[in-house]
Amino acid sequence: MNIGIDMMGGDFAPLAAVKGLQQFLQDTGVNAQLYAIGDEKTLSALLAEEGLSSPFLHVVHAPDTIGYHEHPTKALKEKPQSSIAVGFQLLAQNKIDAFISAGNTGAMLVGAMFSIKPSPGVLRPSIATIMPKLKGGTGVLLDVGLNADCKPEHLEQFARLGSLYAQHILGIDQPKVGLVNVGEEEGKGNILAQATYPLLKAQTALQFVGNIEGRDFFADKADVMVCDGFTGNIVLKMAESVYDAAVQRGQAEDDFFGRFHYENYGGTPVLGVNKPVIIGHGISSAKAFSNMVSLAVKMVETQFCENLAKAFAAPTA
Repeated sequence: MNIGIDMMGGDFAPLAAVKGLQQFLQDTGVNAQLYAIGDEKTLSALLAEEGLSSPFLHVVHAPDTIGYHEHPTKALKEKPQSSIAVGFQLLAQNKIDAFISAGNTGAMLVGAMFSIKPSPGVLRPSIATIMPKLKGGTGVLLDVGLNADCKPEHLEQFARLGSLYAQHILGIDQPKVGLVNVGEEEGKGNILAQATYPLLKAQTALQFVGNIEGRDFFADKADVMVCDGFTGNIVLKMAESVYDAAVQRGQAEDDFFGRFHYENYGGTPVLGVNKPVIIGHGISSAKAFSNMVSLAVKMVETQFCENLAKAFAAPTA
């Protein structure tokens, strides 16, 4: 398989990206071809400095970089030789099988939507995050920021996207789906939640367990937790702050609190597009880059996008 990595995106790039690839090659033993996309002169010097040389590693020259504060659509159009634009070009041309970046999030989302495009039948792609469970498992929460305003049919599809991710990537056979709400009883919540509940209840492809509340995020009531992107992003940022609080309280090595550290999961997958696209945190470390590559490998190995396309092509309740 061929994995493309934007080496220039991220606060600590390209060094963190280089060290991340080094860690991946040393630790995983996966024979993936890695395409390091970025300024060739800069990358070659860093690779030599770090003593990183591998028949599985290839540098793809991309002299430009899209900054964090640049307008995503405008930057992709005006900087076709940027590392993100080149990555999506390679992905669209089937020269790589997956693309990861810790760079401009907006540019990554625009590229995923318009270069790779949503899978047929998907109304709106979604981004998801992992939620650690107190008993050791993991759940998935979506949407966490791509779709701030949603309709009920969008949330119903997020539930299906999250269930497929839980099955194929997290290894949960029959993921339980919960609708994030302000109470457990049917009929609770705002207009969106009230209209979404019957759609999820009628969806035979899902194991819907009803409404879940904020206190259920770290419990085992649901494996897939569904909400609009506005709510999900607030929860995501709160969850990220749990690790920061744990560090300040000297609990960073705690088995539970340590699992909130973003670098353990690498990045956030864009669910519902035709090929694996993974967006990393702006402060991505070497470990985060390594784990992003590992996630991309797993998505390719499990044929996640192909399985998702088949699922959305099949008739549903």
